[in-house]
Amino acid sequence: MRVLLVGSGGREHALAWALAASPLCDELICAPGNAGIAEEARCVPVKAEDIPGIVRLAREERIDFVVVGPEAPLVAGLVDALEEAGIAAFGPRKAAAALEGSKGFTKDLCTRKAIPTAAYERFTDAAMAKAYISARGAPIVVKADGLAAGKGVVVAQSVEEAHKAVDAMMTEHVFGAAGNEVVIEDLLVGEEASYFALCDGTHAIPLGAAQDHKRVYDGDRGPNTGGMGAYSPAPVVTPDIARQTMDRIILPALQGLAEAGTPFKGVLFAGLMIGAKGPQLIEFNVRFGDPECQVLVPRLHSDLLAAFVAARDGQLKNFALRWDDRAALCVVMAAQGYPGTVRAGTKIHGVEDAKAVDDVLVFHAGTRREGDALVAAGGRVLGITALGATVAEAQARAYRAVDSIDWPEGFCRRDIGALAIARTA
Repeated sequence: MRVLLVGSGGREHALAWALAASPLCDELICAPGNAGIAEEARCVPVKAEDIPGIVRLAREERIDFVVVGPEAPLVAGLVDALEEAGIAAFGPRKAAAALEGSKGFTKDLCTRKAIPTAAYERFTDAAMAKAYISARGAPIVVKADGLAAGKGVVVAQSVEEAHKAVDAMMTEHVFGAAGNEVVIEDLLVGEEASYFALCDGTHAIPLGAAQDHKRVYDGDRGPNTGGMGAYSPAPVVTPDIARQTMDRIILPALQGLAEAGTPFKGVLFAGLMIGAKGPQLIEFNVRFGDPECQVLVPRLHSDLLAAFVAARDGQLKNFALRWDDRAALCVVMAAQGYPGTVRAGTKIHGVEDAKAVDDVLVFHAGTRREGDALVAAGGRVLGITALGATVAEAQARAYRAVDSIDWPEGFCRRDIGALAIARTA
C-alpha cells in the first residue's frame, strides 16, 4: 500500500518508524513531517489541520491508507473527509472524536454507561459555574470543554483560584471557543496512568499502559507540559487494573458510542486515576499519547500497519498483538524556556552517537534541517527511547544516550521512571 501519515511530532516519528517497516507499506509519505520522519518517509509541506489539502494530497499521491496522528484534525473531521473521498483512513470520525473534543460529551457518556469518573456539572454561564464551585468547595477541577492544547485544565486548591480559572476560560477567553463551556468536577486522588486500546467500532484489544511525566522539572515541579518523558509498562497498572479498565471503561464507552450510531475506530486513550476505588477515568483522548507512543510502539513485535487496517475494517475480533516483554523508557529533550518561549534554530549535534547506544531509538519532535545541520524547531525537540530488561536498565541506557547529545540550549528531566524503579525495588 501507499500510506500517508498525518502529523509532525515525536508521536508521528514513532509511528513512521513502525509503518515504514511494515511489509504492507510500499511507500510512506508524511504531511508535514519533521527532520527525523524524513529519514523514514517522503515529507510534504501540508499542515495536519489543512483538511482539503490533506484530501487533495491523498488523491494526487494515489494513497491507499491514511494514518492520522494528532487530535486536532480528528476532531475537525479529517477521517470523514477522507472516507467520503473514497480513501481509507485510520482514526475516529468527527462524531466519535468528540470524546476528546468535548469534555462534557465524555462526562455525559460516562453517566449513561456507568463509567467510573469524578462527579461533575457542565456550565455555559460563568456566574452559575462560580456558584457551584462555592457550594462544592475546594480542591476542585475546572476544565475548558474543548481542545486547548493540553492546557485547559486547572486543579484549583481554593475556591478563589477556581473562580479565576472560570473567568480566564469563560470571560477572558484565553482558550478561545474551547472555554465557552466548562466542566467542573471533583478532584480524584491516586496515581495517574495512561491506558491504550485499539478499537474497531465493536471490539477492542489492549495496547498497554504507560506513565508520563507532565511537570517540566525533576520531582514533578514547575508548570505542566506536553510530557517530559514516559515509560511502559506501568507497574501501577496491574493485570487486575488492566482488566477493570477494559471491562468498566473502554468497552462501555465503545458500546455507548455504537448505540448512538457513532462507532469509535482508532486508538482510545484513557487517562486514569488509580486509587482506592480502582481505575477511574480522568479523560479520554482519541489518539496515541505523546510521549507515550514513543514507548509503546518500540515494544510492539506485530505489524502496526496490519493492526490499523484491521481496526479500520472492523476485523479485530480474532486479531492478536505480540509484545516485547522488556520495558521502554523515553526521555524528552526540550529547548530552554519550554513550556514558555523558546529560541528556534539552535544546532544539535551527537544524535548519531545517541542512536549508536544499544537498544536506543531517537525520535524527532521539533526539528528541521538547515543544510547539513540539525536544528531545534519547537519546544519539545527529541525523544530518546531505550529498551531494557527493567525500567532501571532502560533508564540507564536512555540517559547514556542523552549524555552523548551536544545541545547546550536543550535540557531534560533526570528522573524519568523514578517512581517505577522505586516501586519495583
